[in-house]
Amino acid sequence: MPTPRFRIEMLPYRLMRGPNDGERGLEMTEMKEGRSPKQERRHAAILQRLRETGTAKVEELCVALGVSMHTIRRDLEELHERGVLRRVHGGAAQLEPLFYEPFRADRSFQEQMESFADEKRRIARAAAALVNRGDIVAMTAGTTTTETIRCLPMNYGLTVITNTVNIAMELCNRKDIEVFVTGGNLRGTWFSLVGPTAIQSISKVFIDTLFIGVNGIDSDRGLTCFNSDEAEFNKVMVQQARRKIVVADNSKFGVVAKWLLAPTSAVDVIVTDAGVTEEKIAPFRNLGISVHVV
Repeated sequence: MPTPRFRIEMLPYRLMRGPNDGERGLEMTEMKEGRSPKQERRHAAILQRLRETGTAKVEELCVALGVSMHTIRRDLEELHERGVLRRVHGGAAQLEPLFYEPFRADRSFQEQMESFADEKRRIARAAAALVNRGDIVAMTAGTTTTETIRCLPMNYGLTVITNTVNIAMELCNRKDIEVFVTGGNLRGTWFSLVGPTAIQSISKVFIDTLFIGVNGIDSDRGLTCFNSDEAEFNKVMVQQARRKIVVADNSKFGVVAKWLLAPTSAVDVIVTDAGVTEEKIAPFRNLGISVHVV
């Protein structure tokens, strides 16, 4: 295993944001800037729509929200000025995911994001809808969990605990979410912090909902991944979590990778795509696991 290129030593810290960063806060600055509750709800609905679909037309938003085109255009302009969406001809688009410039030329993570991309987006939308207001949410490193975090509902009073640098970067534009980042050794282009410091940090936190991405899921052999450091960290997250939700596309079923991160008995919910066969998911349902196919 290659030696990590960086080492980060720190206690868990809250991702701090300045008053002029990004959205400037939806849940508090809407009131401070004199916007009505109706405007707040529209803004939250528009941003949630963009997280789910990527783009939205003015006409579609008018129908969905029951307001005039003038009102929607004004809302989009306000949200564009605050830097939380991108105005395009006839509507709006979601801001592109944040990446450090040195990683833009590295294809390993991007290729994984593009693999089963539509399936991952469907899985992410369905999984994110399972969180409850006020939840402490955590997730393992991975592309499907990254998609899931992009779909978290607005203004739910969520706290996100992450050992994944790219997720922390993306959430810096979500002022409605409290973000805490563990310390640890940075694992190359997969953005994850692992090792003793990361494990010590996560062991102090009680998690309400944990989203688990896997390299393989098998009813007999459990949840597995290809990296031993990730496996050790993820085992602790599973132990600290009240509800464990696996997010996995159909290609992961029946696969057994090198390292066990959790037994099948630890799983509460599986969210997967319609490409999976009934034969592959039946053993999990027989174990009492709730399986959502989207």
